[in-house]
Amino acid sequence: MAGMPSWGALLGLVAVAGYQNRDKISDFVKNLSGGAHADQIPGGVTGSLGGLVEQMSKGGLGDVAKSWVGTGANSPINADQITQMLPPDLVSALTKQTGLTPDELLKRLTQTLPQVVDGLTPSGRLPG
Repeated sequence: MAGMPSWGALLGLVAVAGYQNRDKISDFVKNLSGGAHADQIPGGVTGSLGGLVEQMSKGGLGDVAKSWVGTGANSPINADQITQMLPPDLVSALTKQTGLTPDELLKRLTQTLPQVVDGLTPSGRLPG
């Protein structure tokens, strides 16, 4: 996923691996943070996660991101919200890299992204 921001690579990995492992999302998160897939993300998981939260904040979804990072309930996100926060060229690149249609990519992200971010921030704050 060369040329893609690190948080974009994280989204692609979440869309594919997170969905395929949706029944075992905690195992996926352990693998992602522990290294099995982490080498596929430029900048590593920590930098990617911070970049994603920053992008969500810029896109008006800061409160949603905070709910995922925090220790309380995760706010839901819908495909329209994800579309508004992502640059169109990134969605195009992700669909090309993953082989998913834009609708399927967005659907998978709405289902798995809150759990993955929550799992990567068990202490209620971004690692770092």
